[in-house]
Amino acid sequence: MNQATQYEILYIIRPDMTDEAKQELIARFDQILTDKGSEVVESKDWAKKRLAYEINDYREGIYHLITVNADNADGINEFDRLARINRDILRHMITKIED
Repeated sequence: MNQATQYEILYIIRPDMTDEAKQELIARFDQILTDKGSEVVESKDWAKKRLAYEINDYREGIYHLITVNADNADGINEFDRLARINRDILRHMITKIED
């Protein structure tokens, strides 16, 4: 049996969203991963931080971190695709955790 690959996804949410809208966004993106067969091990807000440079007129953002186990990259690829076109996500980074 193949061992699942572990990923970390860090994304920056625009800071002016309501808490309810932010929670919906997080739930929707967690769901994208689980719908494609990935297991979300942890999904948590990390911190609201000042950005090193302005992104889309924002000087700060809410960093959110997800740890994911995935047997294939379908969920990761779909997350990546949708995060690129979502206006509420300023930036995202997907890192494969090597054993």
